Amino acid sequence: MKNFEEETLEYHRAKGEFDTNGKIGTLLTKPCSTEKELSMAYSPGVAYPCLEIEKDEEKVYEYTNKGNLVAVISDGTAVLGLGDIGHLASKPVMEGKAVLFKTFANIDAVDIELNTKDTQEIINIVAAMADSFGGINLEDIAAPRCFEIERMLKKVCNVPVFHDDQHGTAVITTAGLMNVAEMSGKRVEDLKVVVIGAGASGIACANMYRNLGVKHIVMLDSKGVIHSGRNDLNEYKQNFAIDTDDRTLEDACKGADMILGLSGPGLVTKEMVASMAEHPIIFACANPTPEILPEEAKAVRPDVIIGTGRSDYPNQVNNVLGFPQIFRGALDVRSTQITENMKVAASRALADLAKEPVPEHVKAAHGREKMEFGPDYIIPSPFDRRVLVYVASAVAEAAIKDGVARVKDFDLDEYREHLRRLANYLDSKTL
Repeated sequence: MKNFEEETLEYHRAKGEFDTNGKIGTLLTKPCSTEKELSMAYSPGVAYPCLEIEKDEEKVYEYTNKGNLVAVISDGTAVLGLGDIGHLASKPVMEGKAVLFKTFANIDAVDIELNTKDTQEIINIVAAMADSFGGINLEDIAAPRCFEIERMLKKVCNVPVFHDDQHGTAVITTAGLMNVAEMSGKRVEDLKVVVIGAGASGIACANMYRNLGVKHIVMLDSKGVIHSGRNDLNEYKQNFAIDTDDRTLEDACKGADMILGLSGPGLVTKEMVASMAEHPIIFACANPTPEILPEEAKAVRPDVIIGTGRSDYPNQVNNVLGFPQIFRGALDVRSTQITENMKVAASRALADLAKEPVPEHVKAAHGREKMEFGPDYIIPSPFDRRVLVYVASAVAEAAIKDGVARVKDFDLDEYREHLRRLANYLDSKTL
């Protein structure tokens, strides 16, 4: 019997004579089997849409796939749990990202691996190609360079630029935080939140919590608590330096309402969990082994609500709940960017969906007879196709309100119905 590694390697190789290696390819959307069709697809007929776009560049959305195309771009410096493995070694991950875009939101994606680690060179390359796509998904680029790359690209690109490693986890965990605060009767401005890990995701999550209203955030890096007395902080960490006597993770966890772990396995002990405030929440996102296992946390704090990055525990923090649907909504209104309000709208949509009755097929996918809003279900399942309807429509509506959408004649109810049909179509493709 083959082990998982062997099965996975075989999965990535061609299965037949005319199959191709890897996970993605080109899907033709128009026929090209007659002389006339050939002449329309290419010369001489293709000149007509070219000339229409020359007269009005917005017509590129009408005559090409730009409006449903995302570039997944990486330099391979911060890949999953693998680190700096090089741009070509990152290609299977970027292809995988393209698979998720198509599977969960019917978005076509192209992976682009850049053979450079120079920040300015990456900015220049991506800026030069951005107009070919409806959106740019930056992926697995190491901090702190990723912050500057995204910041500059958002300034110069006319399409949304989104670094999922930063914002994806932030959107999902913010949704969970919203629901847990509501369940426990706590006000977000009164919460003490501990963030373990000051990389791209940790800083983005902390920024989003601040925007939500959280005032007391204690962030830790590999050297301990980020406090105002330290002189070894970059500008992004400096933004979270606070006046505190806390120096260790053990110190920080005392009285904490929430722990967000974006670090390594087993860093949170039972003693730390026991020292937290009433009705604490833990997102232990280190994979495959979280900062603390749910059963360990619940052994000392039965009132804890805990999520991990793993699919075999409740409350999975899975970025596939966010980035495909966020891009779907942004693309469909031809947004020029993804704003903070659009991200918050995505979080609120996820929080709202978690309160709805769970379809039977979703329960079956998880092997659970009972799934309902509560400690073991604070964020929706990735198998719930309604995520597409809720999140994409909320993001599109926020883009319209923020004035970053090119589409002006927008009917929200009609768009939601379109998304429902799309969700049903995607379901039929996976049967």
